[in-house]
Amino acid sequence: MTDARNLRTAGDSPTPSTMSVHDLAKAYHRGSEVVHAVQGVTFDLRGDQVVALMGPSGSGKTTLLNALCGWERPDAGEVRWRGVPLPEPASLPWHDVAVLPQDLGLVEELTIRENVELPVRLGSRPDRERTARLSERAKALIVGLGLEELADRAPAEVSLGEQQRAALARALVLRPALLLADEPTGHQDARWGRGVFLALRMAAREGAAVLVATHNPEVLRAADRLLSIRDGRVRETRAPTPGSRGASASGSGGGASTGSSIRSAGSALG
Repeated sequence: MTDARNLRTAGDSPTPSTMSVHDLAKAYHRGSEVVHAVQGVTFDLRGDQVVALMGPSGSGKTTLLNALCGWERPDAGEVRWRGVPLPEPASLPWHDVAVLPQDLGLVEELTIRENVELPVRLGSRPDRERTARLSERAKALIVGLGLEELADRAPAEVSLGEQQRAALARALVLRPALLLADEPTGHQDARWGRGVFLALRMAAREGAAVLVATHNPEVLRAADRLLSIRDGRVRETRAPTPGSRGASASGSGGGASTGSSIRSAGSALG
């Protein structure tokens, strides 16, 4: 088992880090008790990799993701974005960072389609060509994630699994440089669990650094790297090996039709 800061092995590509953290710490009070949710965490995230973060409930996974995206302010440590120190994670450019939280955060007053397209509306610059391109990307994601027939329904009118895939499509629509996903297959059956991982893999192939907090065994097996967290401390338990990328992502079985759909969407997005 190696410390998470020792990330490079022979054969690794020299891709620079998208985000790196050093000695990150976050504590909070629970009554009179001080809970050290994140302690001395050091690792980096690089574009084109899917990194799985595993740990038992209460180990600090969600707190760590929240600290990385700026939803919670770390008590100590340094975060670098493309090599440049950040005063705090909340100063990250919002259009470069996408988050898929456990609570999904869909806007109930909007349809599934409108939720997926919301980042396009919020981030649109006076550039019709770019807006049109992102709108086509949103449509491709809706199709690829099996939401086409549900696109005009409100979130309350679809299942939790479908809501989760809509939140994933929303997270991917701006082609983020960093994607933080908290249990993204938690509401999926086996078929769509594989489909969701294919979408994460597609994001990595587009250049995103993808960090996934998960218990899903297929995601853990197929991720490029595996980090484990316990009592707020992170260690790398599997470093990348040549030729291992996506070993389970294109397997056959119950996810075959889903995989075809995601791969079709990927072609449309390219």
